[in-house]
Amino acid sequence: MNTQQAKYRKTLPQMGGKLFATDGGLETTLIFHDGIDLPAFAAFDLLKNDAGTAQLRRYYERYAAMARRYQLGFVLEAPTWRANRDWGAKLGYDGTALAAINRKAIALMEEVRAQYESPATPIVISADFGPRGDGYVAANKMSVAEAADYHGEQMRTFVGTSADLASAFTMNYVEEAIGIVNAAIAAQMPVVISFTVETDGCLPSGQSLREAIMETDDATAMYPAYYMINCAHPSHFQHAFANEEVNGWIDRIRGLRANASCKSHAELDESIELDSGNPEELGQQYRDLKSKLRRLAVVGGCCGTDHRHIEAICNAFVSREKQPAQAAI
Repeated sequence: MNTQQAKYRKTLPQMGGKLFATDGGLETTLIFHDGIDLPAFAAFDLLKNDAGTAQLRRYYERYAAMARRYQLGFVLEAPTWRANRDWGAKLGYDGTALAAINRKAIALMEEVRAQYESPATPIVISADFGPRGDGYVAANKMSVAEAADYHGEQMRTFVGTSADLASAFTMNYVEEAIGIVNAAIAAQMPVVISFTVETDGCLPSGQSLREAIMETDDATAMYPAYYMINCAHPSHFQHAFANEEVNGWIDRIRGLRANASCKSHAELDESIELDSGNPEELGQQYRDLKSKLRRLAVVGGCCGTDHRHIEAICNAFVSREKQPAQAAI
């Protein structure tokens, strides 16, 4: 581990009060905007050749350049959400090949960071994890121990790379989330847990967001650096904060990667066209949530969002006098 990596792991920059941006919906951008065939919704598979790697580089550079213009921090989320054992096997990857492509993903993030990081734009590399199964359906649940063993393979691959933390996205039941945290504890990696919710504000398992965060914290001695919400529209979860005190479990939420669409997960699964929603409206909804999410520090997008949505979110958070003169890209 190099000096910079040791420094980031000791104190994650996004915990220091500065706003950090991240990217939008990687997979939906690649499929619907770039016309790329993405079997199993697996962006990591593009790293198997030079053309795919270049496509991913261009994608991340667009967002890193935006963060630099706005003088925000930036979280580089590696395209490894599907790069676990079961999804890798569907695409023909054995354990050795999967470990190699996970490491290649982090190496690409290193290259982007070297190009765009500046004193005003610290850049953090996140090794991303996704659910073993469908992100929208809490079926075939693992126990905590099973989840720790399963995701531990990918976690151990990232040890010794330049990944500053592990981030688990689209967690839809608490046992898998706790298992990933335990795998991170064993690997001595900082970890972030991001839950997804249905239109009622509850996880697909039926558990409330409040209960999921509190149970994970109780089971792991509050090991996660913070929590996030992803792959849900603000209208799906903002009511979960309505009658809550602005402290405790809500203050554990520091990141938000919302969908552009108001549709439910089931409706999105059935859609054949991309619902991009309204970027400016989404930016304002993020801004409105800040009154409840006092610790909000990482903002980005999920399904259906692209650079327009992240631009609108940046505009909503950055004062007019600090906005770049040429913000549109």
